[in-house]
Amino acid sequence: MFLSALGNVAFAYAGHNVVLEIQATIPSTEDAPSKKAMWKGVFTAYIIVALCYLPVAFIGYWVFGNGVDDNILLTLHRPTWLIATTNIFVVAHVIGSYQVYAMPVFDMIEAYAVKSLKYNPSTLLRVCVRTVFVAFTLVVGMTIPFFGGLMGFFGGFALAPTSYYLPCIIWLIIKKPRRFGLSWCTNWWVYF
Repeated sequence: MFLSALGNVAFAYAGHNVVLEIQATIPSTEDAPSKKAMWKGVFTAYIIVALCYLPVAFIGYWVFGNGVDDNILLTLHRPTWLIATTNIFVVAHVIGSYQVYAMPVFDMIEAYAVKSLKYNPSTLLRVCVRTVFVAFTLVVGMTIPFFGGLMGFFGGFALAPTSYYLPCIIWLIIKKPRRFGLSWCTNWWVYF
């Protein structure tokens, strides 16, 4: 369950690749580097996301305990209007976020089709590539009914090593703190 929770956190805060693309479009000079504005924006965004998610998580745990399905909408039975409204919001969120996260994939596939397969860049190519990709992800999504179990896998495989273990190892390698000092012991304790 802990790894599933980490997977949920990873999916809740999964905006890192988009942040880098946004930062690449901001003008940057030595006097006014883009990383300063991006740091303020990312910090504000994470605070807002935390203020939205944490009350829901705490209140949900207070009300339901740990007897909640992976999809909380399956746990709720009433009020019907709340379930319907939530489903509408989920659909609106997925439509928008899917487009944002799929744009780099669309660009990569279209660039491959134009450069390697010698297709002419056109609206028809874009429509065909995007339609095939969306249909493919739809089929994959329909054939994987155990998405909640995948959350635990992603949490254990991706989030835990990159968020907890790797930074400790990198800190120890780069900074080389005094052996058995506070920083050295803390990083080794977190690592294990």
